[in-house]
Amino acid sequence: MNTYRKNAALTGVLYIIGTIAGILSVVFTNPLLDSSDLLTAVSENGNQLILGALSILTMALALAMVPVVMFPVLRSFNEVLALGYVVFRGALETSFYFVSVISSLLLLTMSQVAVIDSSALHPIAIELLETKLLSSLLTIVFILGALMFYTVLYQSKLVPRWLSGWGLIATLPYLVAGFLVLFGIIEHMSAIDSALRAALGIQEMVLALWLIVKGFDPIAIHADSAPAAYELKMT
Repeated sequence: MNTYRKNAALTGVLYIIGTIAGILSVVFTNPLLDSSDLLTAVSENGNQLILGALSILTMALALAMVPVVMFPVLRSFNEVLALGYVVFRGALETSFYFVSVISSLLLLTMSQVAVIDSSALHPIAIELLETKLLSSLLTIVFILGALMFYTVLYQSKLVPRWLSGWGLIATLPYLVAGFLVLFGIIEHMSAIDSALRAALGIQEMVLALWLIVKGFDPIAIHADSAPAAYELKMT
C-alpha cells in the first residue's frame, strides 16, 4: 500500500513539474516568435532561447517518468494498455520533445552565422522553432497515450470515474486542435487552439492534485490484489 501511495504522489508531482516547465518554455520562446526578424531576436536573446530549450527538456524528462512510475500499478489491471502508455507517452512523446530541443539549438547556431540577410531565412527559422507538422504529430502521439492511460484508470477505478472520464472526453477537442493546426485552419498556440486544449490541461492538474492528496482508491487496489492472494493461498 505504501508503494502505491508513493507512486501516486510521485506521478502527481511529475505532472506538475512537467506542466510548469511547459508553461515556462512558452514564456521564454513566444516573445521571440512575435519578432519580425526571428534570427536577429534569437541572436540578441540567445540565453532566452536556451532557457526555453531547457524548459522543454525538463518537461520531457518529467512527463516521460510518469508512465514509468505508473506502469507497475497499471499493469495489474491491463498490461497491454499499460505498456502502450509507456511506449507512446514515454518513448515516442519524449523523442518529439528532444527534436524540438535540437531544433531550438540549431536555430541559435543559425542566428550566429546568418549575418548578411537574416530576414530571408526567417521562414526557415520559424519552422525550426514552431513546426506545425511536429506539433500535430506530437498531439496524435500524446492523445493515443492519454486514451490508453485514462481507459485503464476508468476500468480500474483507481481514481473516481468522473475524473478519468473527464480525461477521456477531453482528449477529443485536444485531438481536433491538432488536426486543425496541421491543416492550417487555426494557428498553433492561438486562442482557439488553447481553448480546445484547455479541458485536458485542467484535468491533468486536477488529477495531479488528487494523486498527491488522495492517492489511489484502496478499494480498487484491494480488489485487484485479492485474486492474486487467493490463487497464492490455493497453491
